[in-house]
Amino acid sequence: MDGDRFHLILTAGGKPVMHGWWGMQPTAEHRYLSLMGSWGSAEGSRIVLTEHADDSERVVAIWPQDS
Repeated sequence: MDGDRFHLILTAGGKPVMHGWWGMQPTAEHRYLSLMGSWGSAEGSRIVLTEHADDSERVVAIWPQDS
């Protein structure tokens, strides 16, 4: 499976703090939920999980959710 399919990025104050790539959606979603637990209440933090396939990008999840 493609190891560069799901991309997760955490930003704080508009600056990247960490990111990673996973080939399997359950693994990427687990890491997303883990970051929500660690960073979800930090002011100015944003967590975005995207899927990259067939030359396109799809947002899978964003925290906090846009209003």
